[in-house]
Amino acid sequence: MVPDGYYYATPLLLGAVLIGWLASPPWAAPALLLAVFCLWFFRDPERVVPQDAGAIVSPGDGKVTDVSSVIVNGSERKRISIFLNVFNVHVNRSPIGGVIRDLRYQKGKFLNAMAPNSADENEQNIVTVEGEGQIVVFKQIAGLIARRIVPWVQQNDAIQRGERISLIQFGSRVDVYLSRKAKIKVKLGDKVIGGETVLAQFD
Repeated sequence: MVPDGYYYATPLLLGAVLIGWLASPPWAAPALLLAVFCLWFFRDPERVVPQDAGAIVSPGDGKVTDVSSVIVNGSERKRISIFLNVFNVHVNRSPIGGVIRDLRYQKGKFLNAMAPNSADENEQNIVTVEGEGQIVVFKQIAGLIARRIVPWVQQNDAIQRGERISLIQFGSRVDVYLSRKAKIKVKLGDKVIGGETVLAQFD
């Protein structure tokens, strides 16, 4: 359980008790259900991280909504987009082991995270990890509901593949940018699990 869950659930539980006492127990049901949802939403299950050399694991749970080639700073990169709905685990993990070379927060809009322009215009956290002979960049993109990205690491931190590095609160999107040499292992519509599903492989 991520501690944030208690911050949201505790006031709701207290509110449910107060409403039940002042009115009647049935009136407390909405607040109680919201409290239970918050505790469930901020769950943080353990994951079995693949140890295959060159494996790039998914940074988050969700559905693959795009696999394409894009131009980033004049170079061609492969991009995998993953949409996280409110029912997915929202703890994000590092795709590879290595060192965080850059951690940059960019303010922006709160467009639908599935919209193509959300990758450029929405509020986001951009993480660059160098390790295992590769540089992997991934964006944590806020959506209509997601209004807070909480990083747990800093620039120059050493991390392991699949290590917890951040939390996105409520629905959102994660984009992973890889070099052209990456062999993509997922396709459009696939369901992926953060820290477990191999998105791509490097020789």
